[in-house]
Amino acid sequence: MRPAERVEMSSLNQSRPARHSCVVGLQWGDEGKGKIVDVLTADADVVVRYQGGANAGHTVQVEDQEYIFHLIPSGILKKDTACVIGNGVVIDPRALIAELDGLLEMGLDHEENILISDRAHVVLPYHSALDEAKESAGGDGKIGTTLRGIGPCYTDKASRVGIRMSEFVDPNGLRERLVHLGELKNRELEKLHGRDPIDPDVVFEEYSAYAERLRSRVCDATAFLHEQDARGAGILFEGAQGAMLDIDMGTYPYVTSSNTSFLGLGPGTGFSARKVGKVLGITKAYATRVGEGPFPSEMQEEAAASLREVGGEFGATTGRPRRCGWLDIVALRRAIQFGDVDAMVVTKLDVLDHLEEIKVAVSYKVDGAETDQYPASTECEVIPQYRSFPGWLESTTECRAFEDLPEKAREYLRFVADAAGCPIAIVSVGKERSQIVSLDPWLEPTPVEGD
Repeated sequence: MRPAERVEMSSLNQSRPARHSCVVGLQWGDEGKGKIVDVLTADADVVVRYQGGANAGHTVQVEDQEYIFHLIPSGILKKDTACVIGNGVVIDPRALIAELDGLLEMGLDHEENILISDRAHVVLPYHSALDEAKESAGGDGKIGTTLRGIGPCYTDKASRVGIRMSEFVDPNGLRERLVHLGELKNRELEKLHGRDPIDPDVVFEEYSAYAERLRSRVCDATAFLHEQDARGAGILFEGAQGAMLDIDMGTYPYVTSSNTSFLGLGPGTGFSARKVGKVLGITKAYATRVGEGPFPSEMQEEAAASLREVGGEFGATTGRPRRCGWLDIVALRRAIQFGDVDAMVVTKLDVLDHLEEIKVAVSYKVDGAETDQYPASTECEVIPQYRSFPGWLESTTECRAFEDLPEKAREYLRFVADAAGCPIAIVSVGKERSQIVSLDPWLEPTPVEGD
């Protein structure tokens, strides 16, 4: 290369713009993302959901009022914030309209704030019917889905036979596609699963009314996001589920059907992840999981039942009791690594207030050999190796600064930051949006000797 053609590397080391952020779960979902997105929305002009479907359940507590969102971004409670449902989301129109009507009943007329990507795929009744039929036929190999048709809809997307919102809101296009796909899906329902067929005419009659309601909200969401970026708006991206349910990087096959981590942002929105300046990963101070699949740090049921009761660990979408376990550092480090996480938010610290002893899984024995890496196979024998901490046995719910927390709670958090190799930016100590401990500066990991 001639000297004149050289590019100084220092000119390429520009930091990413800080005004765009992303919130993702670092466990198996249910980490408290909804509350954190709601809190961060105060500094955002646009909030975007980029994957998943109505299988998500994001809960926001405002004083005595609880809001649960399945498809609508958690930023909807701020009246002037645009809330975008990206192309990576699969949308059940019936569920979306039920959410909109629920907001109206609560006195929130924010429907005009919602924009829906014209490239997002639509969940239809045959998707739910196939989901239930396949789970019923799964026996011991069932995944434990929410039976909301999410997987079958993503299957249609990958098979290039899905119906997108642009077609859904076109009455002629919708009827034509429903007749064609109805024949294919009914053949599968009847011949493979022995289930009743779906009547395309009945579906069209019901769903064309939903299309009429949603038509004005459907747009080129990707173009909108780029326009907002160009005018200097701050965009907050919201992931659903958790990183360990990621279709590629999670506990396959016991995963959801989309890229739940930061990896899903680009394809789920058409907006470059390189423009996002900060990725916040949400983890509980312990761990939970809903449905089937490996959960190395799962507690014995007696201990789990106690934690479940105190933490209210029942699914916001299904009401199913969540499996409970200790914080798993091996899984957490893995999620931080592939999710390009800048800092953690630790939620539900207050749920541990009553415990005399707190454990953390710090490594595994996998088929007899110790490792600090999460295995790809779900068939191997994994035995977690624990470190124990004394409980603080004091309430943390009124704490609003790091110094307010009990010393043993601070020691626990320092260990989590050190073991995960990731700073902690926020600690949540209750359901209400005001029950937040913001760490400024962040609680940084202790530098490893020699770094």
